[in-house]
Amino acid sequence: MLDHCSISHKGGLVLWARSFTPAASKLSTTAASPVNNLVREALIEGRTAEDNYEKDGYSIKWTFANEMGLIFVIAYQRILHLTYVEDLLQAMKELFIKLFTPFLLAFVQSLTAKTTEASKALTIGGAWDFAAAFAGWNSVFDKLLKRFEDKAADERKSRSKPVARAIQTPTPPSDEADNVPSQAHVDASDAEAIARNVQALKGRLKGKKKGMRVTSGYSTPASGTECLLRLSTDTPKRKGTKTMRKWGETNPTADDMAQLDFSEDKRSDGGKSVDSAFLKSLVDEHSRGARTKDGLYEIKDLDLNLGTLNGAAADSAIDDVFNRTAAGKAALTEPSTSTAASTLSAFTGLFSRITGSKPLSKEDLAPILAGMKDHLMKKNVAVDIADKICEGVGESLVGKRVGGFGGVKTHVRGALSDAITRVLTPSTSTDLLLAVRNKRAEFNPAISDKRTPYTMTFVGVNGVGKSTNLSKVCFWLLQNNFRVLIAACDTFRSGAVEQLRVHVRNLSLLAEQTGTGKGGVELYERGYGKDAAGIAKEAISYAKDNEFDVVLIDTAGRMQDNEPLMKALAKLVAVNNPDKIIFVGEALVGNEATDQLTKFDRSLKEFSSTAGRPGRGIDGMLVTKWDTVDDKVGAALSMTYVTGKPILFVGCGQTYTDLRQLRVAHVVQALLSD
Repeated sequence: MLDHCSISHKGGLVLWARSFTPAASKLSTTAASPVNNLVREALIEGRTAEDNYEKDGYSIKWTFANEMGLIFVIAYQRILHLTYVEDLLQAMKELFIKLFTPFLLAFVQSLTAKTTEASKALTIGGAWDFAAAFAGWNSVFDKLLKRFEDKAADERKSRSKPVARAIQTPTPPSDEADNVPSQAHVDASDAEAIARNVQALKGRLKGKKKGMRVTSGYSTPASGTECLLRLSTDTPKRKGTKTMRKWGETNPTADDMAQLDFSEDKRSDGGKSVDSAFLKSLVDEHSRGARTKDGLYEIKDLDLNLGTLNGAAADSAIDDVFNRTAAGKAALTEPSTSTAASTLSAFTGLFSRITGSKPLSKEDLAPILAGMKDHLMKKNVAVDIADKICEGVGESLVGKRVGGFGGVKTHVRGALSDAITRVLTPSTSTDLLLAVRNKRAEFNPAISDKRTPYTMTFVGVNGVGKSTNLSKVCFWLLQNNFRVLIAACDTFRSGAVEQLRVHVRNLSLLAEQTGTGKGGVELYERGYGKDAAGIAKEAISYAKDNEFDVVLIDTAGRMQDNEPLMKALAKLVAVNNPDKIIFVGEALVGNEATDQLTKFDRSLKEFSSTAGRPGRGIDGMLVTKWDTVDDKVGAALSMTYVTGKPILFVGCGQTYTDLRQLRVAHVVQALLSD
């Protein structure tokens, strides 16, 4: 059993510490703690080549992550002789750096450089909030520790088992008379076994005489009549053939339909009751948002650091580290092979060319910017966007006087971080709840007797998940007690209306179960092959008459180069003038993101303009399938750079709660990491 574990920086900051016994917890806060003794008597004195340190009955082992300046320490009672501590220490180091690389990079950078906007977002009052940053590490460490303890227990059990003695093979008997065994020595139990074997053999031989009639002394075949009688009595009767269904000219009755319904989920109450397990499968409690003091339901922020600590991703990382460590492959034994080391030294060869205190020129920065561009492209940033960002970084650095290798590295990374932050920072408000409430407050009975609902139109190419993520937005609005109407304006794709019908049914059941959504949700549909602009106009009019708060308009997917379909979409925008036009795109696309957004935005502005009103473009974006790209989040940068509009939501799962808000600091960290 361990007594104490800690992860600290060489500068003295403790990132994480945990005691496993009351005595160790009390001792860890004093100057006589094992970790403090290790620092004073071993690390400061430079005795780091030793692999073990013993003091006051404790055995202490440690390892370094030099690229991050971190020290990993484990202390335990010396009398225990724990054999798995070294493997656990290496696995803990690799797993910690693997899960928290973006945060650690920002932390290390803040110790040696000026504080950037990305690092400011991760601090509270100028101090690093390690408790929040590593909130999920305790559970991950517990799983890792249990794996090593179970492995050690299995090894102890295998060593304690008695070794089976080898069975000597008897030598074959010879022909000599002296070696012939005597039957007088046959044991009684052997005789019984022989008798049983004889009876079993007789039974098998008797079974082979099927169809033979035994008489006194010999067997004769049974007669043909007896065989037929035996077959007629032994053979089971065949079931009757299936009666063919007869179809008439009249419509089937309710009884006929009930007989034809072979679905497995039929309920005796006609389907009115719903299984609670089914409702639970529609939401993920771990990804559910939280309510503020004002009672508003806010969706969770997408945290690229802590997102890897939940569910199967954490288990997969633990399995990977444990298996490689248990196989004898020490993790991160060489700093040059680690992810963090390659991140910090990605441009080392380029930076090292610029030394001395002199103004930077374009020629000096050219190789650095080329490496920076390749790095951004690996993060899924579009080529032309990466070009423009690197060009802007170069222009901001030309003529600056920096001294030495460290100064150049700091200035380039800081300039890149600032450039990405400026692009991603929204210039308009992204608070849709405030916009909906303001729209409701604009209602003036003296001007109109009907309140106009807040309308959002979802547009995009085929197959990106517009209908699915529209339903997630609807769930979020229902949790805030808004009454929502969904307009089925995708009149082209087969099953589009039925898909929304299923979503509305599920959302209504969830709203009834949780007691949210004062008026619930309804679907406005007019079938297929109709004019989408007309259906949207009718839906908005219906929402006015029935006092709906929000109208969500679903549209058909279309390619950005299809001019007739883009004109039809622009007509819907021009006729109904929605409050928000949200482009739904995938996080998987790279260069295609800029092409889709540019042409959608341009087509809407050109084709939706009227004599008295300019055309409308895209107001915001919803990026789907975010859980498939890990830290390759370049699509977010490309989309924001092209339109200058913010990313309102991020879709990252299959349930109604899998909707996130994207924070600029997290995207910056992911783009700067390796």
